[in-house]
Amino acid sequence: MNKKYEALFTPFKIGDLEIPNRIVQCSMGGTSLFGWLEPSHFDKEAANFLLQRAKDGVGLVLPGMQVIRDTMGRKWLDSNKRMYKELKPYMDEYHKTGNKLFIQLAGGFGRSMAVTPWMTTLAKNPLLNKLASPIVDVQYSCASASATPNRWADGLTSRPFTVEEIQEMVWHFGATAKKLREAGIDGVEIHAVHEGYNLDQFAIANMNFRTDQYGGSLENRLRFATEIVQSIKEQAGSDFPVSLRYSVVSKTKGWRQGAMPGEKYEEFGRDMPESEKAVKILQDAGYDFLNCDNGTYDAWYWAHPPQYMPDNCNLEDVEHIRKFCDIPCACAGRMDPVKAAEEIAAGRLDAMAIARQNLVDENWVTKIKTGHEDEIRPCIRCHNGCFNFAKYEGTENIQNLEDSLHLGRCALNPPTMQHNRYKIVPTKRPKKVAIVGAGIGGCECALVLTKRGHHPVVFEKSDRIGGMFITASSMDFKENDKQLIQWYENEVKKAGIDIRFNTEVNDIGILGGYDDIIVATGSVPRKMLVQGFEKCLTFTQLLREKAPVGDKIVFFGGGQSACEAAYQMILQGKHPTIVEYAADLVPAQNVCLANASFLRDMMKYKKVPVYLKSTITNIGDKTVTIKGRDGTVTEVEYDNIVNGIGFVPAPIGGSSKKNVHRVGDCVAIGNLRTAIWRAWDVCMRI
Repeated sequence: MNKKYEALFTPFKIGDLEIPNRIVQCSMGGTSLFGWLEPSHFDKEAANFLLQRAKDGVGLVLPGMQVIRDTMGRKWLDSNKRMYKELKPYMDEYHKTGNKLFIQLAGGFGRSMAVTPWMTTLAKNPLLNKLASPIVDVQYSCASASATPNRWADGLTSRPFTVEEIQEMVWHFGATAKKLREAGIDGVEIHAVHEGYNLDQFAIANMNFRTDQYGGSLENRLRFATEIVQSIKEQAGSDFPVSLRYSVVSKTKGWRQGAMPGEKYEEFGRDMPESEKAVKILQDAGYDFLNCDNGTYDAWYWAHPPQYMPDNCNLEDVEHIRKFCDIPCACAGRMDPVKAAEEIAAGRLDAMAIARQNLVDENWVTKIKTGHEDEIRPCIRCHNGCFNFAKYEGTENIQNLEDSLHLGRCALNPPTMQHNRYKIVPTKRPKKVAIVGAGIGGCECALVLTKRGHHPVVFEKSDRIGGMFITASSMDFKENDKQLIQWYENEVKKAGIDIRFNTEVNDIGILGGYDDIIVATGSVPRKMLVQGFEKCLTFTQLLREKAPVGDKIVFFGGGQSACEAAYQMILQGKHPTIVEYAADLVPAQNVCLANASFLRDMMKYKKVPVYLKSTITNIGDKTVTIKGRDGTVTEVEYDNIVNGIGFVPAPIGGSSKKNVHRVGDCVAIGNLRTAIWRAWDVCMRI
């Protein structure tokens, strides 16, 4: 192991409990030991995933958040005797790894509940909600400190919890912790004064207008959180470790308004001076550990940093707050292991909290310990498989139901949290398979087929692998995307896969001597019948080939790719303008709100002219004509214009008697998740 990582592999203590190293796996939605939205039970898929993380060497594993009262079925978590009975032998097996496991318990979502249209209907109709409440009580699930607007649904307001409901919940936290300890769990984490969830809504003055003992002063606003830890210590034992998931600073400017890195703004949520006082109150109440980052759902990109956020984006604030308490602190948020090790060695930090890297590479800790960190598959922070809650103007959470019920999966690693669905099964009849295209989908096919015992041959018209993803990775903030291409290059080389570069195949009929053919030829930019459209640059010309573009750049389209490219132009000091036909930027179902809201907020912060509900009707030599749906016509000067209206599939034609399969964008326009998962779907059947 390289010495620069050594500090990560030293022990530390939470209360009296020794954690064998400084690596903490943060909770992730969908990875709960007791199920996600369904009634609580011992979840074998999550149990398998979590055990593997411990075997890899994660010192402290935190399964996904578990609401203290089931969202579906409304049973208290301490009432399921069978679940705890199954948990005990699992923990006996888990402890053979030498690592520790805390269960993260939550007081609910409050206004952050990602409601869908049917849930909104129930929440707004007391009679319908009452009829449905034995199965799902949406008003209770959205209940908060006070009447506050839901993050996702326009016109939906949370109802305030009653004092009786709060105190009932407090007791059940303690009762649940007691049963967890009896089943062998090492500690609990309270979710908590963090990310704008329920206990954070109680803690933030602008979200808590109560006049009883749970509102007003900071001590009162933290009372819910402090009574919880006191109940746990009373019922489970004073020596039972209790961690707190904690947002140091809210980074929030107002309802649905986040603050950009480096932006000067007035804090709507918890600012640093209040946080300095809060950590002392929480410590004195009995919390043994602070698992920290920043943000709320209104500034979600701080707690769920997309690739646009800087590395270690929360570290400075966490190290500052550590000076105001005497309990250990971990930092989460795009943490770089080398930087974390430096800070731990210097005594400025106690642990590094990592979440989604545990989804994308199940052996990343072992690879660091054995000196093979160059083999780690990087997380690109896309949230496409793990947490793609999506929203744009005029919608609620538009994530599809399959994803809502199965979070915690990975766009780049299909077996994650679905190891019985996606698995390598050696073939009994090895085949020779032609793959046309060495983009990500084609390379994934080649790797899966090779692992199964087949013999793929890849034909690629260019001189390197990556396809359109090379263009997508060209931006300055896409370092992880570049690392992913390098990872594929290394894996393909290591596997000895035959790739024939500079070989274009335009007709599958010429591919003789193969048992199966896979077409992975991707897509091409969409075109429109607009006067002057031929003047538009493609993303490849703009980003990869770095065509000279001048200062004023108009983006015809405001989807994710266009907004990312516009952000790249901002970083270069240029002045983009965006024209989008929809009512919002990034109007897509498959882009996580954390990613999309960063791009929207960044455009506002940089005062980028954005024309929504508009299209371009003419592209002249120096100006474009923009027409709004309301009939408004605007002329805008430009130096260059970029085609950002999307892509269309580009499969190759021809006929063949062989079995022909298609993967990636040549089937339908998607993202890396659709390309990679489709590759596995196809290659598992060959």
